[in-house]
Amino acid sequence: MSAAQRVLVVGGTGLIGSTVAAELARRGYDVAVAGRHRPEEGSPAAAFAWVEGDYTRPGWADRLAGVDVIVFAAAQDIRHVGPHASAETWQDVQTASLPAFFAEAREAGVRRAVLVGSYYHQVLPDLVAANAYVRARADAEAGVLALATEDFVVCAVNPPNVVGVAPGRALHAFAKMVRWARGAMADRVPDCAPHGGTNYMSVHAVAAAVAGAVEHGESGRAYLIGDENLSFQGYFQALFDAAGAERTVAVCDDDHAFLPDDFLVAGKGVTLSYEPDATEQELLGYHRGDIADTLRAMVAAVDALPPRA
Repeated sequence: MSAAQRVLVVGGTGLIGSTVAAELARRGYDVAVAGRHRPEEGSPAAAFAWVEGDYTRPGWADRLAGVDVIVFAAAQDIRHVGPHASAETWQDVQTASLPAFFAEAREAGVRRAVLVGSYYHQVLPDLVAANAYVRARADAEAGVLALATEDFVVCAVNPPNVVGVAPGRALHAFAKMVRWARGAMADRVPDCAPHGGTNYMSVHAVAAAVAGAVEHGESGRAYLIGDENLSFQGYFQALFDAAGAERTVAVCDDDHAFLPDDFLVAGKGVTLSYEPDATEQELLGYHRGDIADTLRAMVAAVDALPPRA
């Protein structure tokens, strides 16, 4: 790898994108981040050159000139668009926009590209027909990977639920969960979690996998990555433990304030678990087993915030 290789992380102002940017910079790449809004002052993304741009709008040729590698971590999901978005909305922000953007990158001379996608369609293929969001993700990925040529190496990395938080608004939002764990919201949020569960992975492990895909990913491949299978109860209990709360999380049927039914893409009560392929893990070079440590670091970041007025 030449230290002169230029990487543009699209969506680089978000949690995954900014962590990927930091990992690639650590490995010697010349990194810039792209997004619709300038990074928050003091955020990890603010350390990199910033390129303004919206991936859903064409006209990236000048901004992609001289870029060797694209990492795309910007695609919108139900957290941004909402759980009840129309099929037309998903067409706009996923199925049509992503292949069009990657086609522009190929035409601009970008040689390698990694799409950071989502895991649902690989773990539960039946959701492709049943869920418009999952279908859009799967179709967008297929359209992107179909652009692969001898001169344009493109692959996808599909993580599960990502554990981590960036400074700024996201950290203040996570602080509410820490206050809940410590009993400050007992009158509003009970000590319980929904039925079901999923796979969880730290953002730093995701970043390592994406960097591994930049360096070793096979063109046309979609890599399902992951770490620890936990029930939602187990995940919330790990948060309680990280916050020093000596209480036990129960399981309940009610719509949960921090994990509403509408955001359970696989369905209420579904446990979505799997083991990532060991050979692919070795190829991409990512670690496992750091969920508890990541939660403790997140709680410590909350505790370091200035006192609220």
